[in-house]
Amino acid sequence: MLHAKRWLYLVHRWLGVLLCAFFAMWFVSGVVMMYVGYPKLTQAERLAHLPPLRSATLGTEPLLEPADALARAGLAGPLQDLRLAVASGGRAVYLVVPAASTGDAAPRTRRAPAPAVIDALTGERLQRVDAAHAIASARAFAQEANPSIDYQGTIDEDAFTHSRALDVHRPLHRLHLGDSAGIVVYVSGTTGEVVRDAPLQERAWNYAGAWIHWLYPFRGNVFNDYWTDIVNWLSIAGIVLTVTGTVVGVLRWRFQGRYKTGSRTPYRGFMMRWHHVFGLVFALITFTWIFSGLMSMNPWKIFDSGAAPLRQQAMNGGPLVLPPQAATAQALLSGVSPNTRELRWVQSAGHPLVLAYSPTGAPALLDATTAAPHQWPPGAVAEAAARLLPHAVARTETLTAYDLHYYDRATHTMTGGGDKPLPALRLVFDDPHATWVHIDPHTGAVLGRTDSYRRTSRWLFSMLHSWDWLPLLERRPLWDIVLIVLSLGGAVLSATGVVIGLRRLGAKFAFVAGPASQRAGRGHRRRARVLPTTGG
Repeated sequence: MLHAKRWLYLVHRWLGVLLCAFFAMWFVSGVVMMYVGYPKLTQAERLAHLPPLRSATLGTEPLLEPADALARAGLAGPLQDLRLAVASGGRAVYLVVPAASTGDAAPRTRRAPAPAVIDALTGERLQRVDAAHAIASARAFAQEANPSIDYQGTIDEDAFTHSRALDVHRPLHRLHLGDSAGIVVYVSGTTGEVVRDAPLQERAWNYAGAWIHWLYPFRGNVFNDYWTDIVNWLSIAGIVLTVTGTVVGVLRWRFQGRYKTGSRTPYRGFMMRWHHVFGLVFALITFTWIFSGLMSMNPWKIFDSGAAPLRQQAMNGGPLVLPPQAATAQALLSGVSPNTRELRWVQSAGHPLVLAYSPTGAPALLDATTAAPHQWPPGAVAEAAARLLPHAVARTETLTAYDLHYYDRATHTMTGGGDKPLPALRLVFDDPHATWVHIDPHTGAVLGRTDSYRRTSRWLFSMLHSWDWLPLLERRPLWDIVLIVLSLGGAVLSATGVVIGLRRLGAKFAFVAGPASQRAGRGHRRRARVLPTTGG
């Protein structure tokens, strides 16, 4: 029993020496991340920085129609995606993704291909994104008459471009816009689009926030291949540290009676006493955040259900095929807002449609043949969505408000910035994975999929780590106050552990450096103790 206790104290002590600095960093950087997230270019931001299509095409030669542009570029055939926007090199272009050969949605492990880029005036296919092309894209993004563009060359990956979603765009061109916000933009090396922006304030706060919180110093260098294992095993060690510390803290606390000092804690020193007290008070939240942080990594793929991909072509009636008598681009633009920034051709629930996107609000829905506004027959979208899986639909729900599994977060957060419109349809399938699929009833687009594994992940990560609980999120600043108080408590616990650890290391170094006679005396006194006098 005494031997086991000693090991308990030793494990907690030396894990604390190793990890308390990480704990302090995680607590402080977590507070920063509540208000400043990792750089991203959201759909709304991207659209806001695209020039309006109508004004960009006035006074120029007529745009090629999609079929003509595809034919000139040698891209005839079914499509997965087709967009028209002033998105590359400051010119109107068609961005094209040919249909996957499998006939259905690609497995989730396969990355989406980069679009081919076709000049909408000449039909010429973009072969190479050089510095001049990247500068033109950045100039259009800046939306200023004479922006002071500073071209900084190409990079494969830097502190603000670790996202795997950018892999298809590497190498990236990095440019500073020279504006008052100090914005740096990254231009795709394959499509010439601006794919990320990072203002100076966001970049600066990220070094104290997401960049250090996610241990990104281990990304993009010799440790890159080990980054996942580093995060996972540090989290596991942190769980052991928290559990052993809680046990030690309880063992050392006098719930009945007091020590000779009149206190319930045996520690006389300021740091040890407050480490003991804060450790007991904040043990549960520390364990919860370290454990849920591990869950965010989906360690060893425990939340992967192995479910087959959704059969989106079955829902939509096949891949996108332009109708023989398709409406012209000018006809489509004349029927929508002058602020329209992008046209996107889609095959949705058996209908060839065009989505006209503006920076705000839902896209206008147009018939791809007539350019007239499209209206869905009652129940048509839900009926088509039922073909996403080869299983019966147990029930269909219309969500008019967010709930625990379909909700929106602030744009800067990890799960924020996506499209979470209301109302939304939820189809609950009677399949082995208990699949739910969310559908936009306006466009017929699949918004997301969840199953029993992902819902478990939602509880163990999003709920426990970010406190994504609607009754709290809807009552800000209560959510802010609760998380800041708990984070500060954890930070104090960790900071006292750092000081204690440094003192312990200092004592060890002094012992090694001391004269042999002093070392022998200290060793004799240490062996005389049955148990260590501290749990720190």
